[in-house]
Amino acid sequence: MRPPMKRLFLRLALFMLLAAALAAGAGWWYAHRPLVLQAEVIDFTVPRGVGMRQAAGLIERAGVGVDARLLTLLARLSGRAHRIKAGSYEVHGGITPWQLILKLSDGDVSQGELLLVEGWTFRQVRQALEAHPDLEPDTAGLAEAEILARIGASEKHPEGLFFPDTYLFDKRSGALALLKRAYGAMQAELERAWAERDPATPLASPYEALILASIIEKETGRPEDRARVASVFANRLRIGMRLQTDPSVIYGLGPDFDGRLRRSHLDTDHPWNTYTRAGLPPTPIAMPGVAALRAAVRPEESDFLYFVARGDGSSEFSRNLADHNRAVNKFIRNGGG
Repeated sequence: MRPPMKRLFLRLALFMLLAAALAAGAGWWYAHRPLVLQAEVIDFTVPRGVGMRQAAGLIERAGVGVDARLLTLLARLSGRAHRIKAGSYEVHGGITPWQLILKLSDGDVSQGELLLVEGWTFRQVRQALEAHPDLEPDTAGLAEAEILARIGASEKHPEGLFFPDTYLFDKRSGALALLKRAYGAMQAELERAWAERDPATPLASPYEALILASIIEKETGRPEDRARVASVFANRLRIGMRLQTDPSVIYGLGPDFDGRLRRSHLDTDHPWNTYTRAGLPPTPIAMPGVAALRAAVRPEESDFLYFVARGDGSSEFSRNLADHNRAVNKFIRNGGG
């Protein structure tokens, strides 16, 4: 090859190396340059089955100042384009295209939070789920039986089946998915409690333990009183004495209850009226927490058959009706005087 031709090829090779270096430098600069956002925080959702190119378009339209074509190219060159994960994402000012690609490929989705409170009824749980701004309300319009079927529950009534706790979830996920988690958590806690039950318990099944735990949950918020309240109910169940628990009666009255329990309510028979019917009510009346579950299966050993609220959250316990009536006169009829 003649010298001029050699020089031409050398120059061409140098030019190509220089172009590659410039392209690499430009790519590095683009990848690590903070993006401009149209708001301080921007949320966007990548649906399932969406590829990198479509995702980049969604991100650009959401208000993230990124060139969708360049972001897609960067993802492909890095080998991460096929690894992006569906979900809801949250980006803040200062994020770079490379950090954005890492977020997408690592599935660093934003999370919502929901607290299910001990003592809530299923109606309250459902209202909280369907009103949460970060949950898809896929339970809306469904009958309770359909909800139970969709989460794989074998029970016929939803009350008490969900464990009260704080749940984190991917934003834009469904209420049904969260309910399924809460149902599984309650099943696990109930199984654990039942395995640790007192052999002398009058309860015949884990579901009966759940029913009694829900009553204990509603009867007292005092940790030191739970096991003793449980002993009263266990003692009554053993001798066939009616439970006569107001929260169960109130539950059976439904959402129209005005907050004032009257004698006529106690005399009106319905499945949850433990004044007119013996034994446990047919279902739980609320969501019990762990402490109430433990108390239901391992009550304190006592010979108490009665208790009445003192007005400060604690309870006065009695062994016989005469003592109980005196306690009622003191703490209820005389206003605690």
